Amino acid sequence: MSSAPASLGSHASLLPLPRQCGRQAPSRPWLDCRAGPAGGAGPVGAAPSSLQNDPDARAHANRISVSVREITSSLRFLCGPQPPLALLPGFICSAQRAGCRVRGWQEAMAAGETQLYAKVSGKLKGRSSPSLLDPLLAMGFPVHTALKALAATGRKTAEEACSWLRCHCDDPSLDDPIPQEYALFLCPTGPLLERLQDFWKESRRQCARNRAHEVFPHVTLCDFFTCEDQKVECLYEALKKAGDRARASFPPALPLALHSSGSYLGFFISDGPADLIREFAMVFASEASVLADCTVKPCTKQLHLTLAHKFYPHHQRTLEQLARAIPPDPSCQWTAALYSRDMRFVHYQTLRALFRYEPQNEDELALSPGDYIFVDPTQQEEASEGWAVGTSQRTGCRGFLPQNYTERASEADTWVKHRTYTFSLAVELSSRKDGEASGRQGGEFAAAQPARSVGTLQTLQAALARRRVLVVRHGERVDQVFGKSWLQQCCTPDGRYHRPDLNFPSSLPRRSSGLKAFENDPPLSSCGVFQARMAGDALQASGIRIAAVFASPALRCVQTAKHILEELQLERRLKIRVEPGIFEWTKWEASKAPPALMTLEELKEAGLSVDTNYRPAFALSSLTPAESYDDYVDRCAVSVAQMVSACPQDMGVILIVSHGSALDSCTRPLLGLPPRSCGDFAQLVRKVGARSCPFGPQSCALGGTGPTHTPASIQSQQPGASSRSPRRVQGPKDLGHLLLLSQATVESWMESGAAGT
Repeated sequence: MSSAPASLGSHASLLPLPRQCGRQAPSRPWLDCRAGPAGGAGPVGAAPSSLQNDPDARAHANRISVSVREITSSLRFLCGPQPPLALLPGFICSAQRAGCRVRGWQEAMAAGETQLYAKVSGKLKGRSSPSLLDPLLAMGFPVHTALKALAATGRKTAEEACSWLRCHCDDPSLDDPIPQEYALFLCPTGPLLERLQDFWKESRRQCARNRAHEVFPHVTLCDFFTCEDQKVECLYEALKKAGDRARASFPPALPLALHSSGSYLGFFISDGPADLIREFAMVFASEASVLADCTVKPCTKQLHLTLAHKFYPHHQRTLEQLARAIPPDPSCQWTAALYSRDMRFVHYQTLRALFRYEPQNEDELALSPGDYIFVDPTQQEEASEGWAVGTSQRTGCRGFLPQNYTERASEADTWVKHRTYTFSLAVELSSRKDGEASGRQGGEFAAAQPARSVGTLQTLQAALARRRVLVVRHGERVDQVFGKSWLQQCCTPDGRYHRPDLNFPSSLPRRSSGLKAFENDPPLSSCGVFQARMAGDALQASGIRIAAVFASPALRCVQTAKHILEELQLERRLKIRVEPGIFEWTKWEASKAPPALMTLEELKEAGLSVDTNYRPAFALSSLTPAESYDDYVDRCAVSVAQMVSACPQDMGVILIVSHGSALDSCTRPLLGLPPRSCGDFAQLVRKVGARSCPFGPQSCALGGTGPTHTPASIQSQQPGASSRSPRRVQGPKDLGHLLLLSQATVESWMESGAAGT
């Protein structure tokens, strides 16, 4: 199968985005490994004329030139396609030896750097043994960029800082004096952390994402503050001093009390231990002010560990049950952790790349799996549908990227852990010297998850015993690709069907009213069938258990449900219950007469396993043309309530296959939310309709991993479509973006009494 994501659909042409915002890239001779110093194009350049008549000066200049050649040779090796990291320390040592011979030249370069970064105190240098800054300077990196790289990577190793600088060689903000933001958190470890991680996972799966999922389990000790790059190591010393002073009086146990309100759920720390923790935070703020010249504001509110925040009210009971399954561990070992983040992207949305993407235009970003991209939702006017404008964390470059190559990530995934202090008499400070590894990035926890006790498993299973509704939009229709005249293209003069294009279905089911009836009830295209099968495959791979299936009477919806069930291997066990009450808003239908849809007998004759014994909430004959918006939302509310009540409470997921409009009209009644205004509803459905076709209207090839090479007989692109290449579907991992939607998958968890809403 193909190994790239689905097509992005039809996009308008995008104007090239200036990679550097109209600013000339600064000259960085330390990044140019192709030019040597002898010809004057390297870092040293030609010798001054005053040296040419002085033999001693010429000899000294020659020694400098040889040393620089050694550094350049090391850089050329390191800038190769895949430099062996195991050999990197040897080259760094070589560069250091050469750098000692050109110390005067380095000092001359450093003297011209920005004043903010040029002054590195002797106290700071003396404390680094060995210093991480010296190898980077010996390799020719300017002081301010070397310090910036060290701060951005948590001052772990010179190799990481060097790799960061190499990736950011085209970063237009590399020379900007923008410091990192830092914050101090109190983090649990051991069994309590494992149970909190279980809660994070289950609460997100059952009750969708809320604000607490953006960050790992923690207690905030101070607000985010800035620290200049050259003073970060002083910040580590402030943490060590504050921890040493507070370790003896730090509470041996932290009693946690569960608190719940309409939009918040979390553990609160009792006043006595909380006062001691706040005292530690105030000492850290004082030490940071003296040593690192930072203004730190310690937390003065009641200390708490947030479990859920800003969630839907109907999820409160489920979240409380999951939280009660977390036994507070008074003997938990707590650590104070210092994290940093990029202050420019605080209010941005964070995306994670799932697939590799090679730019097709100069204004696009290159993506590798695992890359993080910062996207400002308020500044997407330049991007066409299916695309976004973002900034890569790995390279610092800004450009366009395909949205279906990414997934939503947590904010703290991009944070960097610098140092930690463990409050235990048996464990000393884990704040490390330069050159030692120091923890993982935010959100990554190294602790393994041991098997839970039987009691804990039973509690979680009881909390999981809830009904779920999965609403899915149908796959791609034939008329979406070939227009309203598609029927004329496939009808012979004698009224028979022939397949003029590979994206047409191989055959059409028989209808008593003839082929003309398909004009207002079109079938799925070949790509639409593939989409439905991939959605079923994704559900199968995700372990979702479908217990009942309902579908709109439109042929495309029943076909989508059929192919999903086939991939789930449930086509013989489950029958599709056709519910006319969840049909499309008839005002949007082209026909002014009641919709002419296939009967249950015709659907069954076409090989679609429909339940002829199901009694729908609305009869097919009850659908009226051009109904009002109020009538439509009332119809959907009544139909969904009956469908849910018809299923026992101990069943699995209820699958509803309908239209783009049903994603809103069939879910808001279950959530107890009022209908949207007619204008907002139309705007929402308009977006869903464009994003819900992973292949887009122009691509119908089902294989291949590279750019589309379409046979001449296949209409691969419509006039006026974007030149950006359509992409391919990766596979079952695409559940979040392949289920025919971006906003088109709605999963609503309902409490046991929600059937009556």
